[in-house]
Amino acid sequence: MEEMTLTSPAFADQGPIPAAHSHAAGDVSPALRWTGVPAACLELVLTCEDPDAPGGTFLHWALGGIPPERDGLGADEQRPRIARGRNDYGDNGYGGPQPPVGDPPHRYVFTLYALRRPSGLTSGFAIDELRAAVRHNVLATAELVGTYAR
Repeated sequence: MEEMTLTSPAFADQGPIPAAHSHAAGDVSPALRWTGVPAACLELVLTCEDPDAPGGTFLHWALGGIPPERDGLGADEQRPRIARGRNDYGDNGYGGPQPPVGDPPHRYVFTLYALRRPSGLTSGFAIDELRAAVRHNVLATAELVGTYAR
């Protein structure tokens, strides 16, 4: 796999996610930037998951159909041709961090996947559909981890 990177102008890797991107602040997704997308990539897919959630991993964001020529997403960007998956809040699109009050900081793992074939995902897709679409289809991945506590 080729080397791909994922960053955010809103927070550093392993650093705190600003409260402006939390669930309580209205679910404004952070801007993201990436480099090193393989030339053979036909689609990018993005997830954000909290592996520290009390009931097991919690899906905060899933996007499919991101054009491979893109080098990022703006804060709260809503593109009609990008498929927004159903998060674990039950909404399509981004749902910000909201760990239980008093918990130690939770990790929010943003993962970008470069796919060799289109995923076929359409808005409202479930995480299981995304996982099936990326299985045996990944050219490269990049990860960014932010933290959040209340």
